[in-house]
Amino acid sequence: MKIFLDTANIDDIRRGAAMGVVDGVTTNPTLVAREGVDYKARVLEICSVVDGPISAECISTELEALVSEARRVAAWHPNIAVKIPMTEVGLAAIKRVSAEGIRVNTTLIFSANQALLAAKAGAAFVSPFVGRLNDAGHDGMDVIREIVQVFDTYQLDCEVLAASIRGPRDVTEAALAGSHIATIPPAVLFQMVNHPLTDKGIEIFLADAKKYAPV
Repeated sequence: MKIFLDTANIDDIRRGAAMGVVDGVTTNPTLVAREGVDYKARVLEICSVVDGPISAECISTELEALVSEARRVAAWHPNIAVKIPMTEVGLAAIKRVSAEGIRVNTTLIFSANQALLAAKAGAAFVSPFVGRLNDAGHDGMDVIREIVQVFDTYQLDCEVLAASIRGPRDVTEAALAGSHIATIPPAVLFQMVNHPLTDKGIEIFLADAKKYAPV
C-alpha cells in the first residue's frame, strides 16, 4: 500500500520524505491557509520534495470554470493530480479533463456507488473519507472493502485512496481492506514508527553494549 501525507506543512513533508516511505501528498486550500503561504507556491514546493502524485484541490462549482481551473492547476507541475469533489458537475468535469490526460483525485467519496461513478468518468484516484463515515455512524472500512471489490471485479483503472485517517490502526485496517493508498496526517506517520517495546529493546541493547565495549 502506498502512503501519502495529508498536509501542507513543508517541514513535516521533508521529514516524512527523508524516511523514504512517502509516495505522494494530498493537500487543499484549507491546509495551505493554516501555513499562511501562497497556495500555488506551496504546491510547487511540495512537488520539489516528493516525486509522486501531489493532489491539489479545485474549488470552482460551475462546469466550465471547474474545467478551466483543473487545466490551470494541472499545468503547474507534471506530478499534480487535481482534486475534484463528487458531484454531477464534478463527474462531467472529470470526464472532460481526464480525456485530456489530466489525473483526477475524486474527493468527498462516501459510498461504493460514488466511487464507481467517479472511476467510470475517468478518475485516477477516489478518496473515501473513512473517519467522516465513522463519525456519521457508518463503517468506513466496509466502504473501502466494497470499493476495492468492485474495482477488482471489473478491473477498473482507478486507485482507492483511504482518506480522513485518524490513527495508526486506521492505516492497518486500510491495508487489510485492500486500499491502494492511505493518505495520513504526518503525526500518524510518525506514530507508526514508534512502539514502546522497540524503545525498550534499544535501551537494553545500548546498556549491554556499554558493558562489553565501553565508550
